Amino acid sequence: MSAAITPSSRAFISDNMAGASPQIAQAVADAAAGQVLPYGNDPFTDSARRRLGEIFERDVDVFPVSTGSAANGLSLAALTPPWGSVLSHPDSHINTDECGAPEFFTNGAKLVGVPGPDSKIDPEALRVAVRRRAGDVHSVQPSAVSISQATESGSVYTLEEIRSLSAIAKDAGLRVHMDGARFANALDHLGATPAEMTWKAGVDVLSFGATKNGAMTADAIVSFDPALAAELAFRVKRAGQLTSKMRFQAAQIDAYLTDGLWLRNARQANAMATRLGDGLKAIPGTGLLATPQANILFCRLPQQATEGLLAEGYAFYHDRWGATRSRTSLSELPEGGRQLMSTG
Repeated sequence: MSAAITPSSRAFISDNMAGASPQIAQAVADAAAGQVLPYGNDPFTDSARRRLGEIFERDVDVFPVSTGSAANGLSLAALTPPWGSVLSHPDSHINTDECGAPEFFTNGAKLVGVPGPDSKIDPEALRVAVRRRAGDVHSVQPSAVSISQATESGSVYTLEEIRSLSAIAKDAGLRVHMDGARFANALDHLGATPAEMTWKAGVDVLSFGATKNGAMTADAIVSFDPALAAELAFRVKRAGQLTSKMRFQAAQIDAYLTDGLWLRNARQANAMATRLGDGLKAIPGTGLLATPQANILFCRLPQQATEGLLAEGYAFYHDRWGATRSRTSLSELPEGGRQLMSTG
């Protein structure tokens, strides 16, 4: 895609193309005033931790990081030894879009794909995978299960599905990680609470995404197991993710969670995906591959339609997943901001 794409180009490239919510931009500006202690010993980080504890209905350990890939890799490193394996769906972001970062952070643990429809792990396939060659010194040992919520194809695990997969993992002695890059979008679809979708369903560590939903440069690792806190703290520092001016990341998360901004952003993005899907259904020769459950939509466009849209200035992925198959996600600059429909 051309680097010359502008907001007026009707871009459907990535939900990372959206700007920041005005409240979050203002929070960063406010954090720039005065002096506070570095490395997270500041009131902004304290407030962000307190808000996360409130929404998850319990004490949690929070580690702000700059990217979702760092959150995923460091979380999995705390759950998996170098001779272990991480069981995830073949379509998962850690398996397809992180350039080996999980293997890097875990010092060599192997990603093992566990299939299932709609980019979701099949429970029966997981029952087999968690026991495969367990105890065999010649093989990597199943150590963790990673669930994407929402998934890379826009599907959302139900609460019962998360509980089922977590129970299978725990029964075999494995820990559970959730990649929540689009956590708020999945939460909005389910109408569940953050606690219900995570630790109450068996999740040990969450990669809490904010960047794709209105923040600038802030995601976080949220651990529900106090026993992991010390290791995560050292891993975050060793990975260069313990920022000296953490207040700027924490201020983003704090504003993101204030007055339900994060949920309003997700609700709007999901609604726009549904609206787009409804419109596409009316175009002859166009088919949705699945009803959108979050802010991601896959569809099949006739070649003529693709060429016409590109000629009119629309920008979107139209060949990455094969000819005529397009992937679209949507996001919104809330509170009166310009709407952006995007992909990726």
